Amino acid sequence: MTRHLLSIDDLDVTQIEEIFTTAAQMHDVQRREVKKLPALRGRTVINLFFEDSTRTRSSFEIAGKWLSADVINLSAKGSSASKGESLRDTVLTVTAMGIDGLVVRHSASGAAEQISRWIDVPVINAGDGTHEHPTQALLDSYTLTRRLGSLDGKHVVMVGDLTHSRVFRSNVKCLAKLGAQVTVVAPPTLMPAGVSDWSKEAGFATSYDLDRVLPEADAVMMLRVQRERMSGGFFPTAREYTVRYGLTRDRLGLLQPGVPILHPGPMNRGLEISADAADAVDSVVLDQVSAGVAVRMSVLYHLLAGEPALNEGGQA
Repeated sequence: MTRHLLSIDDLDVTQIEEIFTTAAQMHDVQRREVKKLPALRGRTVINLFFEDSTRTRSSFEIAGKWLSADVINLSAKGSSASKGESLRDTVLTVTAMGIDGLVVRHSASGAAEQISRWIDVPVINAGDGTHEHPTQALLDSYTLTRRLGSLDGKHVVMVGDLTHSRVFRSNVKCLAKLGAQVTVVAPPTLMPAGVSDWSKEAGFATSYDLDRVLPEADAVMMLRVQRERMSGGFFPTAREYTVRYGLTRDRLGLLQPGVPILHPGPMNRGLEISADAADAVDSVVLDQVSAGVAVRMSVLYHLLAGEPALNEGGQA
């Protein structure tokens, strides 16, 4: 595996499959009475988050602790960054304490890559602006493979706020590497600039008509409407967005039986996804949360330990 995980571009198909294989072993740990492996014993991992997070930060914390690492959470509000310290000084200060890995989330696109140039320890991008969120894409694809098997030729539909979504950007890359056919659906105002050129290069399709696409889907992923990132009127009203692009109770009837429903969270229930869809029998939203711990354990293991460490004193 590469030294850092900054983008899905850092991984080839073989490496993604290796991460999934290890994640499947790590998933078994969640069912144990004692959820501990010795793989990262003696290692220190810092979760440095400059944006709010529940799922990502807590799953990285659990993942590190279940691998026996010492995990420390730092947020911008609780660090010297809130006093005006630069990102570079904050990162260099933390790294000088002798850490072994840095998980970072930042509101600026490209922040994780810049940090990786300043320090000599592995950096994992936990989301940078509207750029990428590679571990989210990995856990989403891992969840789908556990449900559907091989994703080669499967049609995955992604719906929602694409303009502000780093999850969308990482997912189209990851799914394409695994052979899936992807269609993204959004209102014109929430389609990223230049998406037509990018879609041709990356091999995904675009649509503004959700009702036409849903019956053809093997899986559907609803993306959060990120109102905190919106400064203008991207759609007239929340009600109109739901009518045109929400996974409502009526739209569930357009899906083929057994089609998994994903949402990376947090969900705006009643906006992009109805309670009926979020809680449907085919919803895998909670499976994604569980997979997030396993996949992040796998990523930490591959970056910080490697094969010998897994077999040292225990097995996955």
